[in-house]
Amino acid sequence: MTKRSHRWRSLSTNVCLVLAGAALSSAALAQTAAVNKKVAAVERQVIEWRRDIHQHPELSNREERTGALVAEHLQSLGLEVRTGVGKTGVVGVLKGAKPGRVIALRADMDALPVEEQTGLPFASTVTAEFNGKTVPVMHACGHDAHTAILMGAAQVLASMRSQIAGTVVFIFQPAEEGTPAGEEGGANLMIKEGALSNPRPDAILGLHVEPGVLGRIDVRYGPLLSSATDLRIDLKGRQTHGARPWEGTDLINLSADIIKSLTTISARQVDVFDVPNVVTLAMVQAGVRGNILPGDATLQGTIRTFSEERLQRLKELINTSVDGLAKSYGATAQVNFRQQAYVTGSDPKILESIMPALKEAAGAAGVDTLAPLRAAAEDFSYFEREIPGVYYIIGSTKDFKDKAATPANHSPKFDIDERVLAIGVKAQVLTALQFLRSKP
Repeated sequence: MTKRSHRWRSLSTNVCLVLAGAALSSAALAQTAAVNKKVAAVERQVIEWRRDIHQHPELSNREERTGALVAEHLQSLGLEVRTGVGKTGVVGVLKGAKPGRVIALRADMDALPVEEQTGLPFASTVTAEFNGKTVPVMHACGHDAHTAILMGAAQVLASMRSQIAGTVVFIFQPAEEGTPAGEEGGANLMIKEGALSNPRPDAILGLHVEPGVLGRIDVRYGPLLSSATDLRIDLKGRQTHGARPWEGTDLINLSADIIKSLTTISARQVDVFDVPNVVTLAMVQAGVRGNILPGDATLQGTIRTFSEERLQRLKELINTSVDGLAKSYGATAQVNFRQQAYVTGSDPKILESIMPALKEAAGAAGVDTLAPLRAAAEDFSYFEREIPGVYYIIGSTKDFKDKAATPANHSPKFDIDERVLAIGVKAQVLTALQFLRSKP
């Protein structure tokens, strides 16, 4: 499959697009009133789904129970349902009464190897095997909310089938948090196994809950989340006694020089005002005792940036620096990059077309189109490399004051104000309907 080259528009264009935003039409307002009633009717069920999924979390590529729950619900709504897509993923297809465009809505289902400390009555006590170890499991990132929200959106949209001109594809994705060692999964595997085929969506929408003002939607015309690239550097030299370093290769000093050099690359050799970026080496493995200079060493880290062009430039500079330093020490070096995620954001034209729906869903909390860039990464980016998309974040904190005082995603104390679930359902439903109504 040919990859779609993703290019984000300039900020000046974005400003024009923001100013062009329109309100909901009278027909859309009438439909919104009906949606509000339907969302209110399903809200209690969505809360129950969220609590059930939260109490029974499953790690990446192990979402059997969650996938079965989703599939049973979609089948009960009369949707065309495919299971086992990307191992445990589920795809549901809702065909409207009239032909039209195709919109995909995505939710992630997997939990994390985190021990829950929320004190909730439905807190997880689950343990599971992860990379050969028994670990506690918790929905510490909000994927339980995402899954329940999309289940609710499917129920509302299915009840409106006669009013829909087009098709809605519901994608419930496993392994967004990354797969266990040696396994394939996530959005990339779902794509390989046909998640975006029969029918092929014209666009895809995704949301995420995060600490913030309840209901406020953060979104940007262009990049929002960074790419994430794993970096590994393997060094080899001649082992020697620590008292006679001239008889071998000092890989410890070489490692230190590489760490300093790569920090300099990200801060001094590229324009950080043009595109933000980070190169971090967070793991160094070398040696077994204090009087032996080792013959091998390994450095591992991450690269984060908001431009594919910048990523390629950083790779070039890293390769050049590591190779030169290794040669100066008489060592050899192997540099490897592994892409975890690409830049995630929103296609400006599609975002503008659904902006009235996002504003309606957010209500008084509002939509922030100048939300700060985040150095987090998302598997959703693989879908956006195939088709254009919109990705937005909904604030989900009760009595939010500031992020420093609020447990963040991946924290053992992460929790949501469950009122965000109805807001999320409304956002998914209204944006889907708005997209299908808008002209290509």
